[in-house]
Amino acid sequence: MRLCTSLAVLCFVFSASALIQDPATAQDLATLSNWHQLRGPLAAGVAPQGDPPTRWSETENIRWKVEVPGVGSSTPIIWNDRIFLLTAIETDRKVDSVPDPKDQPMRQFGIVFPNRIHQFVVLCFDRATGNTLWQRTAIEQLPHEGHHPDNDFASATPITDGKFLFASFGSRGVFCFDVEGNPKWQKDFGDLSTRLSFGESSSPALFGDTLVTTWDHDGQSFIVAQQAATGEVLWRKDRDEKSAWATPLIVQRGGRTQVVTNASNKVRSYDLASGELLWECGGQVSNVTPSPVANDKVVFCMSGYRGSALFALPLDASGDLTGTGKIAWKLDRGTPYVPSPLLYDHRLYFLQSNDGILSCADAATGKLLIDRQRLPEIRRIYSSPVGAAGRVYLTSREGVTLVIRHADMFEVLATNKLSDDIDASAAIAGKELFLRGKKYLYCIAE
Repeated sequence: MRLCTSLAVLCFVFSASALIQDPATAQDLATLSNWHQLRGPLAAGVAPQGDPPTRWSETENIRWKVEVPGVGSSTPIIWNDRIFLLTAIETDRKVDSVPDPKDQPMRQFGIVFPNRIHQFVVLCFDRATGNTLWQRTAIEQLPHEGHHPDNDFASATPITDGKFLFASFGSRGVFCFDVEGNPKWQKDFGDLSTRLSFGESSSPALFGDTLVTTWDHDGQSFIVAQQAATGEVLWRKDRDEKSAWATPLIVQRGGRTQVVTNASNKVRSYDLASGELLWECGGQVSNVTPSPVANDKVVFCMSGYRGSALFALPLDASGDLTGTGKIAWKLDRGTPYVPSPLLYDHRLYFLQSNDGILSCADAATGKLLIDRQRLPEIRRIYSSPVGAAGRVYLTSREGVTLVIRHADMFEVLATNKLSDDIDASAAIAGKELFLRGKKYLYCIAE
């Protein structure tokens, strides 16, 4: 049985690697063993070489726990012996031209505009000990608007290729450091104007030497590709979109490399080299936040605010797919508002809105294997599910992580509780699982 399982995992690792990256442009094996971007090595939420603990608590299987300065909900990323994280630290330096928050007019959701300078910071931790290796302030600035109480000024996740680290602080700019913390370049694309000042979140995507960022807001939206080594703009395309928070997905299929973006008006695919629009499809609902995931044939895009939409769209498409028979399958219930889906083998896991209600569909057909199953002890959830070693991990805002079996039937393997609140998604590398809470960064390992 163990031999069969090992062979299956090995086959998955090599086939998955071939689906995501061209070996000429990526360090495949190094990438697969790390968690170098928002949704892991395959951009799908899976750690194909991971095998973290199933059980933990504040007193069990915690290798280390360190306090993180400032506020942020970016996912930790891992490359070999280092962990990278973003945070925003409010200083005591006031800007007199901005009223104190208590003197500002009432806004929806109690949103206030800050009147203090913030430091936008990149942190690097030692993976073995949790010690801080370096801390760099990318920029000091007064944010031009506030954010929803559930958001923050450092919710985008950085990305690395093992040589350079790329971080987007949105309206503060896109920044490149080497892994030793030395600044290489920065680029300011102006201010985002988000819906109701909800704040910013979209993370950059990287393929080879091309970095891609989406800029969807209530002003002129656009997508931009930069040369990773220098920050030079390779192309920029305006988009007919309003505020959205999804991270773009870069995939190589059928001899072409494309950037898939999820947003309210249209899901769109762009040619990575030129920015040419390859195909598009309408049908998502508003405030789109979940990032796309893809297998070798289709990309799955979903949204769940004031409605539900899940579309399985063919990657070899062209033109406008809206309302056509070219859509592989679709679903109109149980889809997420904030959390992104998990694509693990042939199973597509996703949550309903921001609630502890899980569905799992067969990725090929859309048949529901698990249909809106309420998760015990999981109430509200912003983090995205992750998978490894035949298990799926789901972490609630209250710090509860439910571990279930990766299977067609719902089966709980363990329920784990930490004392911190958690909105950031988990990261898995090897036998370790990393969780970033409101106060602490945890390394969970036996």
